[in-house]
Amino acid sequence: MLPAVALVGRPNVGKSTLFNQLTESRDALVADYPGLTRDRRYGFGNFEGQPFIVIDTGGLGNSTGELESLAAEQAQVAMEEADSVIFVVNHREGLTAADQDIADQLRSSNKLVTIAVNKSEGLASELAEAEFYGLGLGSPIGIAALHGRRIADLICEVLVPFKLNKESGEPGSDSRGSEKPHLAVIGRPNVGKSTFINRLLGTDRMVTSSQPGTTRDSVLVPCERGGREFVLVDTAGIRRRAKVNDSIEKFSIVQSLKAIENSGVAMFLIDAQEGVTEQDLSLIGLIIERGCALTIGVNKWDGIATSHRRQVEAEVDRKLEFADFARVNYISALHGSGIDKVINAALTTYEAAGKEFPTPWLNKILERALTVHPPPLVGGRRIRLRYAHQGGRHPPILVIHGNRTERLPAHYRRYLVNTFRKKLHLEGVPLRLELKSGDNPYSGRRNKLTRRQSKHRRRVIRHRR
Repeated sequence: MLPAVALVGRPNVGKSTLFNQLTESRDALVADYPGLTRDRRYGFGNFEGQPFIVIDTGGLGNSTGELESLAAEQAQVAMEEADSVIFVVNHREGLTAADQDIADQLRSSNKLVTIAVNKSEGLASELAEAEFYGLGLGSPIGIAALHGRRIADLICEVLVPFKLNKESGEPGSDSRGSEKPHLAVIGRPNVGKSTFINRLLGTDRMVTSSQPGTTRDSVLVPCERGGREFVLVDTAGIRRRAKVNDSIEKFSIVQSLKAIENSGVAMFLIDAQEGVTEQDLSLIGLIIERGCALTIGVNKWDGIATSHRRQVEAEVDRKLEFADFARVNYISALHGSGIDKVINAALTTYEAAGKEFPTPWLNKILERALTVHPPPLVGGRRIRLRYAHQGGRHPPILVIHGNRTERLPAHYRRYLVNTFRKKLHLEGVPLRLELKSGDNPYSGRRNKLTRRQSKHRRRVIRHRR
């Protein structure tokens, strides 16, 4: 189970700062200015092996203007689609009437609520929390989001119910590495995801319509092709968050994010008639970030004039350069052209993501890569990469040991990733690189000089002066 946690509260109480702490990123803009966040923002966090979705929202309690009202609507949507809510309040400002109003909304929502008393630096937890017991939403937790104080205590409290479900033996939904690969069909609304599955199955299994947002939840569809069994995951289309208004469709984003997290391969569909949009780029980036294998299908290719196709291909190559490891196929789900290519690419990619590679083979590739292009000098010293081994599958993790590896430049990391991906035939697979530096056995030790060596050292120092 992948829980979704929403951050709600008044403007400028520190929700975006807490979002950055939970996701270990700087994705949310942070400034001492009320109402900076207007829209919902999604990210992934992980605490002690439990992944979760984090939703940042705009401020509640101040709906005097049009923008403030829109932010409040987005926050309300976030509360409804989340499994748990962190109610962020500001210790410096104390308990306000707006906080009371938000607490009333949360009580009526029937959600799991945890109060985070932010900006409590330099105070004992009891003093920071005392005033907010009056909200009637359980025991508050005093934190300092800017400095990371008690963030672990907060998220531990939030995730307790979900950890209990996991420990009780509830079957998980994570299909990576399972016998039947889960292939998620991802994309914006109305790009032809359900039509794609219907064409593949040869039946109208999925409801299709020209109206965006026909699919509301992720649907699992068992399938067999070429003697290989797999499960197709039809996800609801993901619109730009500002355009999500429907009372049912608003749940589709979290469901699609969960599908990305729990699928072995994401088959991402792009509308050829609209081209590669900003939302497409954002979603593909999220898929890569989560370590999910990727294959891309440019759908509705039949609706593009022949003279215009070369232009579309150039746009795809240019905008998807950051995902150049993924296979791109131009298809028509309506007529069935190119469907087999996408499925075959997805299954091949899934198998590649689960391969085990012998350590001698990895070391041979590393040795060859170092010979062709040695690591650069950093601070006048050469970084040494000694040996490599595999650290995981789905996605493949490559661990390289050496000295001063933390100073290896980003461009050389990319060189190593591209080299290994090419040699290991990992097309469509996001290869993760972990660099580890060995401990210096002489660290903290001083060489004891003999009397003769000491005299020689003093003599040399005198002459230098």
